[in-house]
Amino acid sequence: MYQVIARKYRPQSFSELISQEHVKTTLENAINQSRIAHGYIFSGQRGTGKTTVARIMARCLNCEKGPTMTPCDNCASCREITGGNAVDVIEIDAASNRGINEMRELRESVRYRPARDRYKVFIVDEAHQITNEAFNALLKTLEEPPEWVVFILCTTESHKIPTTIASRCQQFSFRSVDFNELLARMEWICKEEGIKADVEALSVLAHAGEGSVRDSLSALDQAIACCGTELKATEVRGLLGMFSLDALETVSDALIAADSRKMLDVVSNLESRGANLQHFCRELARYFRNLLVARIAGAGTRLIAASQSEQERFAETASKFSEEDLTRYLQLTLNLFKELQYSLQPRLHMELGLLKLVHASRLISLEEALASLGPAPAHHAPQPAQHRPVAAPPPPVRTGPSPFAADSAKKVAAAPAPPPPMPSAEPAAPGSIKQKLHDSLVELGMTFTADAIAESSVEENGGLIELVTDPINKLSVKEADLMKALPGRKFKITFGKPVVTDEPVEKKKTIDDEVTERALAHPEVQRFQEMFPGSLIRTVRNLKE
Repeated sequence: MYQVIARKYRPQSFSELISQEHVKTTLENAINQSRIAHGYIFSGQRGTGKTTVARIMARCLNCEKGPTMTPCDNCASCREITGGNAVDVIEIDAASNRGINEMRELRESVRYRPARDRYKVFIVDEAHQITNEAFNALLKTLEEPPEWVVFILCTTESHKIPTTIASRCQQFSFRSVDFNELLARMEWICKEEGIKADVEALSVLAHAGEGSVRDSLSALDQAIACCGTELKATEVRGLLGMFSLDALETVSDALIAADSRKMLDVVSNLESRGANLQHFCRELARYFRNLLVARIAGAGTRLIAASQSEQERFAETASKFSEEDLTRYLQLTLNLFKELQYSLQPRLHMELGLLKLVHASRLISLEEALASLGPAPAHHAPQPAQHRPVAAPPPPVRTGPSPFAADSAKKVAAAPAPPPPMPSAEPAAPGSIKQKLHDSLVELGMTFTADAIAESSVEENGGLIELVTDPINKLSVKEADLMKALPGRKFKITFGKPVVTDEPVEKKKTIDDEVTERALAHPEVQRFQEMFPGSLIRTVRNLKE
């Protein structure tokens, strides 16, 4: 009976294992030093060798010449474990045996010694699917099992394993298989099977696995069944529904030419061939990612899972774009892929997404837009038309504290202490209540409220102070703040258009004249005033206060 390639060429010893050096080294040392733990957790993505390593571990422990890291493959124990029918190596599928009753049966089985071998090994696949109650039933057994028991829990989702279980086991994280090592493994298997396959075809198969050896070998088995003893990249791509580098480069060519019509033709061709638009978008995102990495790291980097010829093509195409453009394209493509997952009109979303890429290539940065305006001429002395305007010299380098910081320190030192509360203040003379209220607010540091009072109408009728201010001052003028300025007085605030009949309040200078002059003389401030005629700077404040 035919045996699939993934099972036929399954590693039977640590020496045949690829890309898991940290796991292999630790377990070999543990066996050599006789430091066998009673519980292990093997976690990692599918097809990276978790169950395979568990079986190798069982063979190393129960071999007649063991414990040894090189099992003999000839004894009854090695042959039975390889065939999957060993009495003392129990494999449990936790996806279908996940309840508390199954864990109770396992706990009862642990009590008995091995029938023949040295250790009784329990390999639990998909261990994260065991229920919390079942895990709780296994806690005591897993913490203090008999000396002849070894538990190996295999899972693709280690975060679902309870911490009470994880703390009782040694955990090993299996990594994705390196692209070049997977490619070499598939070349060796094709040689053993008598299959002719070029590097590009094997590269397509390795991409299909996405770091999983089993997935790549299953794709290889499928390709052999379809194409026979000679594998070609074009046929393999068609079989797996993948897109060639030429098809993806059509998009980059349209971006280089800023050709929107060509982008629409790409979608039309995909639709006519019945291609999956979502799958194409995923491949396009991976393509832009590879271009970005090639633009940053150059050709020959290990960060791109591709053959040498493909990496050179990536580097050549990436040189025509900037790093910022490729980053923008990648983000837009990822957004498009997310939208296609829920779209009822995938073609419309695909066309719109590709057109956004073309428009994004025409964007310029804000710095370039400002630089294109050029320096403005000085307004006090118009220059002849034949001379280009000269940019204002940069401001002198400051070595001491900033003018704003110095001014703030000066104000804090000169500010008088707030007056004590006056329970019964005498009413002020007519026409001075607005000035008195304004000055008290400034002394309390409420400059925004003081400015609002200066633009408001304030009158005193008997013992009530009536204030009419613009509705824009609703957040600045509050009765509680006014009562702090004039304790013991009552206020009536009305929001409307004020009629200022009294003389304007003389505002106290909150910033020195020298600081104001320096701010107004700054080249960028002058340039802003010239770009926006009619603009008015009302005040200069220290934003750090």
